[in-house]
Amino acid sequence: MQDLRKMYRDIKEDPFPREMSIKLGDQEIKMRKRTWVVQDQERGLRYGENPDQAAAMYEPVEGGLELGGVKFKGAGQGLVSAITEDDMLQAGKHPGKINLTDVDNGINILQYLHKKPAAVILKHNNPCGAAWSSEGVLDVLHKAYYSDRIAAFGGAVVLNRPVDLPGAEFLADNYLEVVAAPDFEPGALEKLKTRKNLRIIKMSGLGRLQEFSHYPFLDVKSLQDGGVIVQFSFTSRMREPEDFIPAQAQSGDLTVSARHPDQRETEDLLFAWAVEAGVTSNSVLFARDGRTLSIGTGEQDRVGCVDLTIHKAYTKYMDMEIFRQTGQSIYQAKEKAGRDPEARDLLAAVEEKARTERADLPGAVMVSDGFFPFRDGVDLALEQGITAIAQPGGSMRDHEVIQALNEARPQAAMVFTGQRSFKH
Repeated sequence: MQDLRKMYRDIKEDPFPREMSIKLGDQEIKMRKRTWVVQDQERGLRYGENPDQAAAMYEPVEGGLELGGVKFKGAGQGLVSAITEDDMLQAGKHPGKINLTDVDNGINILQYLHKKPAAVILKHNNPCGAAWSSEGVLDVLHKAYYSDRIAAFGGAVVLNRPVDLPGAEFLADNYLEVVAAPDFEPGALEKLKTRKNLRIIKMSGLGRLQEFSHYPFLDVKSLQDGGVIVQFSFTSRMREPEDFIPAQAQSGDLTVSARHPDQRETEDLLFAWAVEAGVTSNSVLFARDGRTLSIGTGEQDRVGCVDLTIHKAYTKYMDMEIFRQTGQSIYQAKEKAGRDPEARDLLAAVEEKARTERADLPGAVMVSDGFFPFRDGVDLALEQGITAIAQPGGSMRDHEVIQALNEARPQAAMVFTGQRSFKH
């Protein structure tokens, strides 16, 4: 019988050249393919998105690009592309594209969250849980992981502070693929290495991401016909509370305004908007007290995305309730309930608690990467107790959306970002 697992262990033959350059007009940036010696074998990426796709990663090493008076990231500002063997404190095998692009998207989020210890856990290049807190590394890891512990299984964890021993003990107790941090405190690395297949990456740049956060990079999208679209990468303009725009809109001769978020809501909105930068659109997410509660991603319509994110919040809430009581997942509990009256009663009790508590959503905030074309998505969120929303603004029906907030009891808040955060 063919061993199908073998394809995930093998390294795809890499035909890519050692050097590559990008030339725009008379400007040029030169790049060098990154390879590593792992288990006495020098190779680059193990494979691309799938085992039958050859892939290579290149690091800018010379030159740079400047367009429209804006200087792009270039040589000397390497993060993921600059990872060396010395940085891979435990590799096990050569990394694949997905391992590194997950870490890269974690950086994309954490660059806006440098003021506090922060952690993001990613799966399939989307965050499944994120948190920031003044209480330290263990606190953010715990909150990020239990935001969605099911999706976190086998995920990549990226932090902006060194991992201490308590944080390492928590990470080592769970199955993860990658841990990337600026450093590892005494005892932490040894504890993490007890997980033999865990990739452990030290990236000093994760501790100083604020130095890079205002520089875009040249974002290249390849087309099916071999053509390319180039664009400036997205850069969030929401860095401080005052960067938000008061939500106002015209309805005929009438100007309607939304309540401004209070201090707690504003901080959660800043946090959530930073996480939103790493979520595939269409998307919305719920957050409270510096942690994500539910992340909806990749939906085709805005109200459907809100509906999905609410459903996910209820599922994750019930899963945690059942996990605390039984150590099982919500899906294991549902399977058992079909044949065990006691399990059926437990599931019914947890479902009733989720309905009563509205999955812990009252008091949470919501951010949306695009405007609301109708008020229906906002109405759904308000029914769950969401108290503040940040969204780009600019819809023809902004006045109806604001009216929905003003009709809510208690009155909900809204701010505009003045920029869209689509990620395709």
